[in-house]
Amino acid sequence: MGLVGNPNAGKTTIFNALTGARQKVGNWPGVTIEKKEGLLRFRDRDLLITDLPGAYSLSSFSLEETLVRDFLLNERPNRILQVVDGSNLERNLYLTVQLIEMGLSLVIALNMYDELQDKGLRVNLPLLQSLLGCPIVPTVGPKGYGMDPLLAALVEGEDEAPASGGVHVHYGPELEEEIARLAQTVSAAAQRHAIPARWLALRLLEGDREALVKLACDQPEQASGLQAQVDAAVQRLNRLYPEGLETLIADRRYGFIAGALQEAVTRSIIDRREFSEKIDRVLTHRWLGLPLFIAFLWLLFQATFTFGALPMAGIEALVGWVGGMLGSVLPTGPLRDLLVDGVVGGVGGVLVFLPNILILFLGISLLEDTGYMARAAFLMDKLMHAIGLHGKSFIPLIMGFGCGVPAIMATRTLESPRDRLLTILITPLMSCSARLPVYVLFAGTFFPRRAGNVIFLLYIFGVLAAVVAGKLLSLTLLRAKGAPFVMELPPYRVPTARTSLLHMWDRASQYLRKMGTIILAASVVVWFLGAFPRVDGDSPPAADSFIGQVGRALSPALEPLGFSWQMDVSLLAGLVAKEVVVSTMGVLYGVGEEAPADSEISPLAAALLDSGITPLAALAFMVFVLLYSPCLAVITAIWRETGSWRWTLFSVGYQTVLAWGAAFLVVKLGGWLGGNV
Repeated sequence: MGLVGNPNAGKTTIFNALTGARQKVGNWPGVTIEKKEGLLRFRDRDLLITDLPGAYSLSSFSLEETLVRDFLLNERPNRILQVVDGSNLERNLYLTVQLIEMGLSLVIALNMYDELQDKGLRVNLPLLQSLLGCPIVPTVGPKGYGMDPLLAALVEGEDEAPASGGVHVHYGPELEEEIARLAQTVSAAAQRHAIPARWLALRLLEGDREALVKLACDQPEQASGLQAQVDAAVQRLNRLYPEGLETLIADRRYGFIAGALQEAVTRSIIDRREFSEKIDRVLTHRWLGLPLFIAFLWLLFQATFTFGALPMAGIEALVGWVGGMLGSVLPTGPLRDLLVDGVVGGVGGVLVFLPNILILFLGISLLEDTGYMARAAFLMDKLMHAIGLHGKSFIPLIMGFGCGVPAIMATRTLESPRDRLLTILITPLMSCSARLPVYVLFAGTFFPRRAGNVIFLLYIFGVLAAVVAGKLLSLTLLRAKGAPFVMELPPYRVPTARTSLLHMWDRASQYLRKMGTIILAASVVVWFLGAFPRVDGDSPPAADSFIGQVGRALSPALEPLGFSWQMDVSLLAGLVAKEVVVSTMGVLYGVGEEAPADSEISPLAAALLDSGITPLAALAFMVFVLLYSPCLAVITAIWRETGSWRWTLFSVGYQTVLAWGAAFLVVKLGGWLGGNV
């Protein structure tokens, strides 16, 4: 059994109180640092305790830290006792997080408990134990207080497997992706050494070369390849995080600790980040916090629409010029129609929304890089508990604003299978960025003076829909009590322009790649279905084309919502990717050619207005797009993460029913209020 702790945490006092005079003193092999071992007997069991050198972390920056790490790796003690200074919890719990990440079975002696209470602090011990996933026993070393309960905790859990509880520090999507890749590479070696692959991957990224050597000794032929993978990963991450990986990892761990203490301690005791605390008094205020978060979101969506309008007009003009040029130089025929109406009309119709996507991603990047997004998760904690989840589930939901696929994959950090499944089922209701082009098109066309407000309300409605769906599921199919969790609260930082722009571009580049693959292919397919079967060598009337026949088949189900057959077909095509909704409309309305010079709106917007679609039907359409079945990529991710076609089909089915019902309510309520379909 190993005894660890920070210097001056009272570790030696606890060691002496437990073992008395039954101690053996020597030196660690090869070094002059003192090694103590003590033997004691409790409940007819002999316990050998090794007093390890004082260490602030397992980062191997000092000889003491290296000795502690090597002992834990090589000896793999069946139990670890950590002595924690109760008067300086934040600093001491950093080592705790590292020990639990290492997969060790841990008991915490919360020492100097009397000093903690003298400061007016009150610790909810059952909650803190649940958050950290290990027993915590209050002790006062010099007085011998708490020794028997401490020994009881050590003996009772000695033969149990390590428990990590709710501890899973989330290091951000980019770093988590690299950790997962490395963990897969080193999984076999980690299994041989009986250590978590995730911990080993993280140590490699932190620059622990001894960990790499340890692996290389087992598999020398793979050492160079592993080294290259680590170097490439570090290089990519350093481009995204100029402050350095060590700083990023430390901040995430301290954020985890800050969240745990804010949950379990009645008064904040974290002095190192006084500036962050002062801001948090306002931004996480009980009454002001949530309204301020909503206000920030409102400003973000206003900026997305307002500032994106000017470059959007320029791209529209460029797309129109390309379509007009192709139309003028190519002879009349299927090839001209394919390029002008299919490619330019489809892909170009989506390309014009790139400025809005960039602004949205930039705003989200700023919220994340400053540390405010973590506060948003903290503010949503009570709401998450109301639907039978904990705040950790809010992380995938927030990621869902970007893309549903990584959001679904992020549910792997949830320990409870039930929590994972419930989070997976409601995450697609969060409006992903792929839906934004639809909102911008319809809100800008039918609600030009209130477009930003409409888009903002759609995102809020998606969150509320996820809450309602989660509550219903937790009361019916997925009943269980939500587990406690730790909310990570990293310090506030001033993001660099380079970092924010890199994060923005990393996400926006996915949007561009999708235009060159999925959206292009879908546009060509939609054009083909609309251009055939040929009639006397020409394209058939729209309603008689293959796609028109599909639209007529869908009309009975969607006609009560006021949708045209073109809208029906666009929704069906949107199952491939939500941006395809816009590209399909661009093809169906034939807007590939250059717009008139005096036109103040885009050709597609003009076509929508001329088609007879009412503002009420347009609003119902946006609500339907918000809620109905996710795209194929997300459906595949749901299937992979749940391992069940039954739950996958349930997800698609209940969302589509929810979308139809919500859109129908919009139509009916709007009609009662004086609107029309």
